Amino acid sequence: MGAYLADGGEFQRDANYISTRITTDGSDGYPVEAGRYRLIVARACPWANRAIIVRRLLGLEDVMSVGFCGPTHDQRSWTFDLDPDGLDPVLKIPRLADAYFKRFPDYPKGITVPAVVDVTTGEVVTNDFAQMTLDFSTQWIAHHRDGAPQLYPEPLRAEIDQVGKRIYTEINNGVYRCGFAGTQAAYSSAYDRLFTALDWVSERLAHQRYLVGDTITEADVRLFTTLVRFDAVYHGHFKCNRQKLSELPVLWAYARDLFTTPGFGDTVDFVQIKQHYYIVHSDINPSGIVPDGPELSNWLLPHGREALGGRPFGAGTPPGPVPAAERVPAGHGV
Repeated sequence: MGAYLADGGEFQRDANYISTRITTDGSDGYPVEAGRYRLIVARACPWANRAIIVRRLLGLEDVMSVGFCGPTHDQRSWTFDLDPDGLDPVLKIPRLADAYFKRFPDYPKGITVPAVVDVTTGEVVTNDFAQMTLDFSTQWIAHHRDGAPQLYPEPLRAEIDQVGKRIYTEINNGVYRCGFAGTQAAYSSAYDRLFTALDWVSERLAHQRYLVGDTITEADVRLFTTLVRFDAVYHGHFKCNRQKLSELPVLWAYARDLFTTPGFGDTVDFVQIKQHYYIVHSDINPSGIVPDGPELSNWLLPHGREALGGRPFGAGTPPGPVPAAERVPAGHGV
């Protein structure tokens, strides 16, 4: 997750990420190449969860390996404490910071996930999470699976960008603006902005199954990763408590629709999500106690969104089973 700054009590995200891109033409020095890159993620992080979902939907598992950091980290770096001896099995490093410092010895910013690392050099290439998933869709086409959906179709890109911008500023980042507000006034303003945006997106989804067009796009991925964390973390921990997601009928049905779509719910680790937020954010939760709830079986209740039509994968097909090594641990999902 990105670093955050306080300004007059209002949370502000440091959005200056490593802008290097991996492209078909290799214009930044990093051409698309099967087997060369490793995607480093943490299941807890919503920004990383986007990359996990898009990689899975497009079928890039065989051409871009993935490394999983643990759900907690120290003040400076995500760590590979889930792996034997605490080392990433491919990069052979204990801390993601090592890949950042190998390319930028004086890297001054937060060590964030998702990050793509060049396996041949051990150096970080990019941590620009927003551009990263768009490039998975547009630059890695030659490596997409048969039946991969078009998550960023050219005729809809302007609308996806417009919707995605509001989702990012008001919802994805809005929950953090609530949680890390430093004054009552900053919190109240953030709270109003968040729920105004949730009402807007709810109205948009009341009569259409997906955010843009009649298929799943990048916009849906971006909204889903915040919604799926809402009741487990943001409602209580970040004080986003006008309603729970499960008390917002349209968004709750929409989120369950996506959750039960292959590639979405099968990437979600509720245990790690809760561990991350409630343990790492010791300024908000100094006890470090991780709540036992909420009940998760309601994620599998019928959602009825099929009545709105739409085709989840357009002319494509669902992704196959999750590779065994990448499955959410038993008891961590629904």
